[in-house]
Amino acid sequence: MNDDLRDYLGKAEGIDKLKMISGADWNLEIGTISALNLKNKDCPALLFDNIKDYPSGFRVVTCTGSTPSLVSLILNLPVTRSDLNLLGTLREKLPQWESELDRFKPEEVSTGPILENVLSGKDVDLFKFPVPQYHSLDGGRYIGTGHAVITKDPDTGEINLGTYRVQALDSKTAGWYMMPNQHGDIHRAKYHEKGKPCPVAVSVGHHPLIFRLGSVELPSGMEYQYAGAIRGEPVKVIIDEVTGLPIPADSEIVLVGWCPPDKVRLEGPFGEWTGYYGRNIKTPIIEIERIYYRNDPILVGASPGKPPMCDGIYFRSLFRSARLHDELVKTGIPDVKGVWLTKETNGPFLIVVSIKQRFAGHAKQAALLTSQFRTAGRPGRFVVVVDDDIDPTDIADVLWAMGTRVDPQEDIDIIRGAPSTELDPRIPREANTYVNSIAIINACKPFEWKDDFPVSVDLEEDIVEKVRAKWKDLDI
Repeated sequence: MNDDLRDYLGKAEGIDKLKMISGADWNLEIGTISALNLKNKDCPALLFDNIKDYPSGFRVVTCTGSTPSLVSLILNLPVTRSDLNLLGTLREKLPQWESELDRFKPEEVSTGPILENVLSGKDVDLFKFPVPQYHSLDGGRYIGTGHAVITKDPDTGEINLGTYRVQALDSKTAGWYMMPNQHGDIHRAKYHEKGKPCPVAVSVGHHPLIFRLGSVELPSGMEYQYAGAIRGEPVKVIIDEVTGLPIPADSEIVLVGWCPPDKVRLEGPFGEWTGYYGRNIKTPIIEIERIYYRNDPILVGASPGKPPMCDGIYFRSLFRSARLHDELVKTGIPDVKGVWLTKETNGPFLIVVSIKQRFAGHAKQAALLTSQFRTAGRPGRFVVVVDDDIDPTDIADVLWAMGTRVDPQEDIDIIRGAPSTELDPRIPREANTYVNSIAIINACKPFEWKDDFPVSVDLEEDIVEKVRAKWKDLDI
């Protein structure tokens, strides 16, 4: 990609969305500064340099895509500060990108910036880079948070990029945690069932698009193609000599090695996207055989945590919302006006669907279907359906609809035994299976008498425009 991480940072600086920070400590300070920055609605990307214990030029960047303006840059779209505008533009572009995927298969090249420095054998050292400890109760330092784990299906040759947390356990060993049945986990299991080690590459510095696409549900093996379609040119990849895996030629830092069968180590805990610490569990390991890195490398960090201090969740909410909207439309559900995985709950815990009611049961049908799509993510908890006068991206608007249009006895149903994950904080730690319940809430006006429902106290747009024009000094 001609537009690599450094080009992206230059564009962010050009719209005043990049802040340079010098002298922070890798131990908790980078994580804390990033979390506090995320509380700012218009938070910029943060580029840390002169990090304690490390030479100048060994850098960490965080908060690369937690606002509409920064995500606009990532997706090569017109810059906007509105969630709703960006969501609408993304929905318009998705069909085009998906129709062009075959044109943008990754392009194999023989060289690229990632080959500027190579560490092998005794020189391999994960702590050569300023790997942060993000939270005080984390079990160690996490090198993979804004990254992409690259694996291959041994049967089909399909390449997958996934964001599965990666802890630096020691200088040459990383632990990688995956939820069961994710694509990377399936690839690993296939190799191990054959008694073979699984080849793994981990890109931990790259254009933010690589990380973001690895963190959302896409058709299996299509991350590189999506990145190419979005950027308008194929991703250039180099075939790694050790594993045979395709690594981005413009990456900043790439780790390559093997995940041996029947070897696990204790990993975690880690402050997760749920807003709680994930479990301290035994996970597969990656024995690092080689490290590639650019001159003056930049490690991409994306510290999760309690909202709004969760780096990375905004893109996932946005991308999932657009794809979920389209999936609902494809089922034949009429007049879906908006879908939003709420940032305030870090995504799938609360999903809002806006419809223009056309028939009795329309709202419940939309809610039931929404709760079952893989794109909705796990663990689901609440699906709320609202009328088309409600902005699904405005949590205050949604809560007002719930408070005034819901009769709990009539309008709330419970789905039991829905698939969840071991990261679900509501599931007991001793559980062997991971299921939860989902509440579907009809927060629409009762269909049978919606036309007689009390009229909302709304401002009329023509009057608003006249008042703003007359009272410009009030900045309203």
